[in-house]
Amino acid sequence: LLSGGERSLTALGLLFALQSSKPSPFCFLDEVDAALDEANVARFSNLLREFSKKCQMLVITHNKKTMAEADLLYGVTMEEPGVSKIVSMKMEAVHTPSS
Repeated sequence: LLSGGERSLTALGLLFALQSSKPSPFCFLDEVDAALDEANVARFSNLLREFSKKCQMLVITHNKKTMAEADLLYGVTMEEPGVSKIVSMKMEAVHTPSS
């Protein structure tokens, strides 16, 4: 039996293999990193960065480390009860160049 993280890694491996052999213009991923540990989230983030050069990757996640790799973030907040507000942030303004 596979753990949740192992099942996620297996599915991601198949998805990225398919994307390598027959690329699509965009890819939606919904909470695929939820079951991953810290080391595998870092590996997943590296794969996202690599594949985003050829394909638009749209990732729904709550993981801060995955969000840190994004170029653009969208979120939904509720400042007042019952009133949702969509916010966006370009991460290039936040990312600092490595020296």
